Amino acid sequence: MSRLADVLLSTEPTQRARLAQVGPALLLLGAGLVGMAYFAAVGIARVEAVLWWGAITVLGLAAIYALVRSGWSSRLREPAMVTAQLVWAVACAALAYALLGPARGAVLPVVMVILMFGMFGASVPRMRWVCVYTVAAFAVAIVTSALRRPAVYAPAVEFGHFLLLATMVPAVAVLAARLARLRQRARHQRSELTQTLARMREQTTRDELTGLINRRHMAELMDQEHQRCIRSGQSFCLAMLDIDRFKPVNEAHGYAVGDAVLRAVADEAQRQVRVCDTLARWGGEEFVLMLSDTRAALARGGIERLQQRVAALRILHGGVALGVSISGGLSEHHAGETVAQTLERAERALGDAKALGSGKVVVAP
Repeated sequence: MSRLADVLLSTEPTQRARLAQVGPALLLLGAGLVGMAYFAAVGIARVEAVLWWGAITVLGLAAIYALVRSGWSSRLREPAMVTAQLVWAVACAALAYALLGPARGAVLPVVMVILMFGMFGASVPRMRWVCVYTVAAFAVAIVTSALRRPAVYAPAVEFGHFLLLATMVPAVAVLAARLARLRQRARHQRSELTQTLARMREQTTRDELTGLINRRHMAELMDQEHQRCIRSGQSFCLAMLDIDRFKPVNEAHGYAVGDAVLRAVADEAQRQVRVCDTLARWGGEEFVLMLSDTRAALARGGIERLQQRVAALRILHGGVALGVSISGGLSEHHAGETVAQTLERAERALGDAKALGSGKVVVAP
């Protein structure tokens, strides 16, 4: 059954959704064929006429299905061809009305069902056009039948049928407009909810000042990297970075300048790290850099280049131009140790680097 569905509906999601919209038309067609066969069996409708009606109806819907299934309809403004389905179904219903004689009243609720299906697939302007077309098509069927067979299609009864259609069909157009407004409101609400959730995720995973990943989310990512390395047998490095002499900057120039320094260093560091690496603000003026699939020797070269780029910065804020440097402690993860142990070795290495002066890097043993 699954393979048959793939053949009939395609495996491409968009195309499958379009073909699924042909389903209601096929269900109505099946019900219509059964009904017409019944009326032919009891002698209300001529068998030959019903056979012709069935052939014409099936061929029309088969042609629409083929155009959608082949992808040809994708060049149209309405790739699912919902309006075409509605037009064809209404035309077949009007023809059935002319064929069924005494049983023609059974067609009227079917027409309303056809239009109700259209409410969920066609746009409001198209539904208005389809409703006008429906009234016109049945007006032709009613007038023609009343002129050809007045004994069966009594003009007074046919006028009543036309008044019923002319009253009910416009109501469908009104309902379609209301449904469209509800769908648009629901889409807008979903969009707002998605944006709100995205902002909430951003706030819970990002540092507000620098825009970098925050400490809590970084801890989760380091644990994930640790598990990945256990499975793959590869290694990773952690670097603890610290802005040199940051407290004197705050004391001499104020916290606004200190915040500008943090943002500038974070922006420059983020530009320099590899796409596969992760930089986070750990707290205060400290940052943690996780370097994936890297040994300490290569990681040290990357951190030294990062130090050079940061040292070249000139941070302007309120007429003040400042130059800063960063120190780093680097540790390569050892098999069997925890992330906390690797990070602890990086912290000790950072302390050793700070003891040597500004802009130094120490690799933990």
